[in-house]
Amino acid sequence: MTAAKRESKKKSVTNEVVTREYTINLHRRIHGVGFKKRAPRAIKEIRKFAEKMMGTPDVRIDTRLNKFMWSQGIRNVPFRVRVRLARKRNEDDDSPNKLYTLVTYVPVTTFKGTQTVNVESE
Repeated sequence: MTAAKRESKKKSVTNEVVTREYTINLHRRIHGVGFKKRAPRAIKEIRKFAEKMMGTPDVRIDTRLNKFMWSQGIRNVPFRVRVRLARKRNEDDDSPNKLYTLVTYVPVTTFKGTQTVNVESE
């Protein structure tokens, strides 16, 4: 496959509007971080994860997810979190990015056996 063909194939994938559910292991991502920086770092790590998975520099975190991350305080961040990443079209015409990623919280009772799932659009 030539470089131009590969580039066009990748571009079409990132321009697609898609929604997926992921489980993020925050425990390994905030290991060794000082107590007063744990919850802020967890939010930054979620942002970084979403940017990597969806390929959009514009990542927006839902308030419910933020509340869940801070629910046990700044020090005791939950070990894992289930999130729904939705790549959406940007409505602002003056924005430099055509797409953005919305990260929302998905409450689950247990993380056992959960895998990445493509969610059908509502």
